[in-house]
Amino acid sequence: MIQPSLTLVDTDPAELAVDAIVIGLHSQPDEDGALLPAAGAESIAAAFEGRLTSTLALLGATGAPGEVTKLATLGTVTAPLIVAVGLGDEPSGSAPTPETLRRGTGAAVRALAGSATVALALPLPDDADAPAVLRAVLEGALLGSYRFAGYKTKPQPARRDPVTALQVHVPDAADDAARAEVARAEVVSRVVRLTRDWVNTAPNELRPPQFADAVLAAVDGSGLEVEVLGVPELEAGGYGGILAVGLGSAAPPRLVRLSYTPAGVSDPKRVALVGKGITFDTGGISIKPAAGMWEMKSDMAGAAAVGATMLAVAALKPSVAVTGYLAMAENMPSGTAYRPGDVVTMFDGKRVEVLNTDAEGRMVLGDAIARACADGTDYLFETSTLTGGQVVSLGKRIAGVMGTPEVCERVRKAGESVGEPAWPMPLPDEVRKGMDSDVADISQTNASMDRAGHMLQGGVFLREFVADGVDWAHIDVAGPAYHTGEPTGYWTKGGTGVPVRTLLALVEDVAANG
Repeated sequence: MIQPSLTLVDTDPAELAVDAIVIGLHSQPDEDGALLPAAGAESIAAAFEGRLTSTLALLGATGAPGEVTKLATLGTVTAPLIVAVGLGDEPSGSAPTPETLRRGTGAAVRALAGSATVALALPLPDDADAPAVLRAVLEGALLGSYRFAGYKTKPQPARRDPVTALQVHVPDAADDAARAEVARAEVVSRVVRLTRDWVNTAPNELRPPQFADAVLAAVDGSGLEVEVLGVPELEAGGYGGILAVGLGSAAPPRLVRLSYTPAGVSDPKRVALVGKGITFDTGGISIKPAAGMWEMKSDMAGAAAVGATMLAVAALKPSVAVTGYLAMAENMPSGTAYRPGDVVTMFDGKRVEVLNTDAEGRMVLGDAIARACADGTDYLFETSTLTGGQVVSLGKRIAGVMGTPEVCERVRKAGESVGEPAWPMPLPDEVRKGMDSDVADISQTNASMDRAGHMLQGGVFLREFVADGVDWAHIDVAGPAYHTGEPTGYWTKGGTGVPVRTLLALVEDVAANG
């Protein structure tokens, strides 16, 4: 699905010739008990001669964050429809938080499917926070309009087309900083939408070879250097973890490596991004319960996010060298599948005793992490839908982060800044002790703990493959990468694109601060 066009306007919002115009509404009442329209809606409120918020209240509006209320204008302003989105309490004269605006804008634009052209007249400050707030509005609008094309064969009369053109009201449409935010938002939205498309694709259409081909097609012409390892190359290179997981499938595994080198930068910092690309996870011989297994088509969300982030890096050109590693396999039970009790020799020579074939993500990631460290890097950020323990511990919205403490804190701050929250978790020594193996260097899981501390077991295992001196973080997005509930904010059902914007923020942070 093509994303909407995006333009800046500084014309009076009441005079914009669009199908609908979005304004903000605060839940905190004024002195007379009436709801407060947010900054940016002044001319529209004036056109209604003081009756705007009272009319919205009659329609049920409360100003609660993300609430959407539609009002026919009947010629009061040029646009035939006003859409008020709740922004919560009025924040003492400043703009609402960027994430409140991002979610509210997304909800409003999604609710306006069927309207071709939509204008946004939302509160934007004129201070140092202006770029971050404008960025949030732009991202929310573009991501809120996303819809997966799907596979329906018959027309759906009740399914209205998403918005095709967005106009954002700003103080000065010619401002260079504002125009730069538009250009950036278009890049970021495009790659997040691509991530969502990949995650939402039916697993029979995106097995490892097709996934690798899709990534190659997406990066064609981007300037990224590309390396694709098939089975012969994986065997020759000693990628035992990726091969073991891929043994049970008729669709062979792949390792895709994408590299960006900044032009004109001597001795740049190096960042490695590693993503888990299990295109479908049955659990293998240790097969999963049937209920909900269909969601395992999203088990490649980490690799999808890394591939998409590399596209954004190529377009935005930060002054840091970035390499992405996408480890792709399909975990299937068959006569050739790897088994509990197997001992697998990994890329770095470590030998792993397999206790549960459903702990396959850490096997492919161990190889990819070791390869990234062998290539050389200063920072390593790995992301994966690794464990159900992440959802148990932190829910469906907050990612778990493990690794070098200082780097985990950078991940937390980056996630907070873009609306993709993450929380640092420990890597306890007792978890690692329980992974000592009688026959190999390490067991794949901690048998004595079973599923207790499951998320932590995954992080402890991955730490074994990070080279000394490499600052790193493992970002477990088992919950946030795939949304099974009703659409909310700028999330639709299905793939969310998490943590693309976090990874990009981390790359830009390293470029700026080392």
